[in-house]
This record gives sequence, C-alpha cells and structure tokens, in this order.
Amino acid sequence: MFYLCLSIFIPKPLENETLYILAIESSCDDTSVAVLKNDIMLSNVVASQKIHEEYGGVVPELASRAHQQNIVPVTYQALAKANIDKKQLSAIAFTRGPGLLGSLLVGTSFAKSLSLALEIPLIEVNHMQAHILAHFIKAENMKAPEFPFLALTISGGHTQIVKVKDYFDMEILGQTLDDAVGEAFDKSAKILGLPYPGGPLIDQYAAMGNPHAFEFPKPKVKDLNFSFSGLKTSILYFIQKQTSQNPDFITENLADICASIQFTIVHILMGKLKKAVKKTGIKNIAIGGGVSANSDIRKALKDAEKEMGWNTYVPNFEFCTDNAGMIGIVGYYKFKSGQFAEHDTSAKARYNLNS
Repeated sequence: MFYLCLSIFIPKPLENETLYILAIESSCDDTSVAVLKNDIMLSNVVASQKIHEEYGGVVPELASRAHQQNIVPVTYQALAKANIDKKQLSAIAFTRGPGLLGSLLVGTSFAKSLSLALEIPLIEVNHMQAHILAHFIKAENMKAPEFPFLALTISGGHTQIVKVKDYFDMEILGQTLDDAVGEAFDKSAKILGLPYPGGPLIDQYAAMGNPHAFEFPKPKVKDLNFSFSGLKTSILYFIQKQTSQNPDFITENLADICASIQFTIVHILMGKLKKAVKKTGIKNIAIGGGVSANSDIRKALKDAEKEMGWNTYVPNFEFCTDNAGMIGIVGYYKFKSGQFAEHDTSAKARYNLNS
C-alpha cells in the first residue's frame, strides 16, 4: 500500500478508503489531540494550561513546557476515547503554524516521531485554514457551507475576511493591520481589572448591560481591513478619565462598559462583513476562531441571516477555540488529495494562509 519517498511512507489514496487520522494541535496554550474516522470525529481531547492566568497572558516558555508534559497522556486519552489502536491510524496531522514557535515545535516533533514509528504519512496543517474548514466536520447541529463562501476568522492572534472557493483555494480579502479582535477583548478586560482570559468575561457582563451606555470611536480603515489598536487606546483613556473623577466608576458601571465595548467591536466586524458581501456578491457566511464563541457576534450573524438573506454557518462551541478536531478535518482532505509533508518540515510561527 505504501512506497518510500525521502524516508516518508506515502500512501496512494484509494477510492472509498476508511481513513483514521490522528491530529495534534499545539499552536498556543492548549494541547489537543483528536482522532477522526474520515470526516467524523471519534475523540477530541484538550488539556488547557491554567498557569498563564496568574501572569495575565500566555507565557511562551511555560506554554511549551506544559505541552511537553501533556502531549503523551492527551494522545493516549484520544486513542482510548476513539476506541482504536494506534496501528489502525492512516496518518498523523499536526499544526505547523502559525503560532508560538516553542509550542509548535513540541507538536511538530511529536508528530514526526509518531509518523516514523508507525510508518504512516505526515500531514502539515495551517492553523487558520483549520478554523475555516472546521465547518466540514460531520457533527450534530452543524451544516457545512457551500462554496464559495466568506469566512470571518476571529481569534486572539488573527482577524481576517477570507474568500473560500474550495477546500484549499482561499483568498484573504481583508485583515487586521495591527491588533486582532481577541486581543482587543482581552486587553479591554485587563484595563477593567478582569482576570485572564478576559474576553469571555466581557461577553458575560455585556449580557447584563446597556450597549448604548457609552460610545467608543470606530476606526476608519480603508477597504476590508481592520484596526483595533486605536479602540484599545480610547478605552484606556476613557477609563482613566472616569476613574480619576470616580474611583468606583468601573465597579458601578461594569456591565454597561462591557456591553458598550462589545457592541462597538461587533459593529466593526459586521460593518466590514457587509462590505465584503456587497463587494463579492457572496451570501454564504461562516465564522471561525476563538472569538466566534462570543454570543453577540453569533446573534448578529443570525440576525443578518433574517434581515439580509445571508446563509450563515456558526460552528459548535467545541470547534471555536483551538482544538485538534479542526486539524484532523484538514488532514482528512489533504490525505484524499495526496498532500503529504516530508520529515524535514519545520514549525513556522508565521505561516501563509494558502500554505
């Protein structure tokens, strides 16, 4: 079934072949391993790192050490939950980038070692492609978007609008020129004295507040690009001014502040998305990335579906944050199209979307 090429065992894909993909995700501070049977997820185990909470953000060195501790037991759990033996695996898929280099090195090295030991092929995966293609995992309450579609990928490190023509034919139409939307949420939370990660906490408090209580400036950026650094600065200056006049301002107005911040961010995202729809004529809209778990963003998309005739695709919560299930689905489609990696491949902190 295999022939040898550059020390890699490369399979010849067979029609209707059952594939078992073991996928590894280690781009930031979550160690995750999943097992997929074709496009159906059998297991998806995630080990989160709590140590970063006391530092108010991810510490790269601590993250890579935690990955080293977690990756073997998490792999064992993923195989056990999938109820398959490692000898049944067809390939190993792993996140090559983008992400924290030290974290990526742990997953990359482990994936290459496992691939060599089992004499099965290796598949490299772009983390941002995976957030988009997570929609194609067969799961309850999820429907895959039809091509072409627009993908809004929003996370702690990225904010992009991508035109998706096929599984591996993607074009970035717009992206952030500075900070990502997830960073805007987390830094705003830090200004308010909320613990890390603060984005989900802003979402929780916003549900109890008035989104029109306070007004923050919306950046004027050309085309379909984004900018959030100015918004963060304006929030900082606003809080400094108000607390100088009233030390209890944050405590007394926390819900309204969070609601106003969230309203502004959602307005920025939806404004650019509407422009992208108008520019391309594409009304199939999908979101991905950790910030796509935000309740107001999900609601805004559903409202647009009714008001503007969009077809919107929102992933299940488990596929929003970093997880190996999304790496596995990319691995499945790459296996089917014969896209395999060589064992001299290396992790990349910066990694082009179409790579």
